[in-house]
Amino acid sequence: MMKIGILGSTGYAGSELVRLLSSHPYAEIVFLDSRSYENKSYTDIYPHLESKLDKNCSSIDLMDDSHFKNLDLLFCALPHGLSQIAVKQGLKNKVKVIDLSADFRISDIASYEHWYQVEHLAKEEVKLAVYGLCEINREKIKAASLVANPGCYPTSILLALYPLLKEGVIKAQGIIADSKSGISGAGRNLSDANLFSQCNENIRAYSLCKHRHIPEIEEQLSLYSDTPLTLQFSPHLIPMNRGILSTIYADMNKNLSCSEVYDLYSTYYSDEYFVRLLSGGKLPQTKAVSGSNYCDIGFDIDKRTGKIIIVSAIDNLIKGASGQAVQNMNLMFGLDEHIGINQLPMWP
Repeated sequence: MMKIGILGSTGYAGSELVRLLSSHPYAEIVFLDSRSYENKSYTDIYPHLESKLDKNCSSIDLMDDSHFKNLDLLFCALPHGLSQIAVKQGLKNKVKVIDLSADFRISDIASYEHWYQVEHLAKEEVKLAVYGLCEINREKIKAASLVANPGCYPTSILLALYPLLKEGVIKAQGIIADSKSGISGAGRNLSDANLFSQCNENIRAYSLCKHRHIPEIEEQLSLYSDTPLTLQFSPHLIPMNRGILSTIYADMNKNLSCSEVYDLYSTYYSDEYFVRLLSGGKLPQTKAVSGSNYCDIGFDIDKRTGKIIIVSAIDNLIKGASGQAVQNMNLMFGLDEHIGINQLPMWP
């Protein structure tokens, strides 16, 4: 049985971790960290877990090594900038760590500090981090002591583009990713822009040209294409609870048919349980992946413009955050990676 600690347990990503791990047959939650809800029953905050979890929140002193004794894995579900000391302390105490923030996703420290406007306090630990996109880095994850769980938008974009860039089917430059996210992607913090009256029956673009997921996406895509790559990323907020739909436009390098492109995708993903390739004109939709760890991918080729249009859909809180974190955990501990996260999507 794996002994688990969760920092930032009462955010949306943290609460999904708690939900998934509560029914994981090989996981035991040791502590649920929350500074905002210290000593409060977890089910008073999240009543959907009533009778399934009997724990109070506690505020963990990261400098107290006793918290790490007998702990096998530490999940950090903290905002960016706050995970660095936690990760350092976990690794110092020989505890494996999965970080759900952006603090260890970007190997270029200067780039991280530029985009996030904070000094990185765990530069040596960044060198140890494995980027936790399971379908691509599976073998590295198995041997990792620190996994940087990918961001939600990046997951939807990277899985869609990986085979095409690896095989040189599309041009590395000129890629446009237009993504729509549900409100939960903004987190639980109170914000005027996230009030119901301002989100309902409204859709808006935000952080154009400066979204903090851009360097993460570009760094990974550059690895896939073996050349420095930039892309245009346009995120939008839409009035639904959860889900991401990314529509990605790229110029074709090769004159391939839809069936040939589908076969190429199949070469990479036919054995991937959590990637579902759609064919026959079907395109992904967020409802079809809601509550699941699936990433659905579909596409079409516009012969008139020479572009391929790829559409991907994920649940931003599951495959885009906590489900993928549990998938990483399973790999790190030699378990079947589907355990605890093979729930089918909810419909409607």
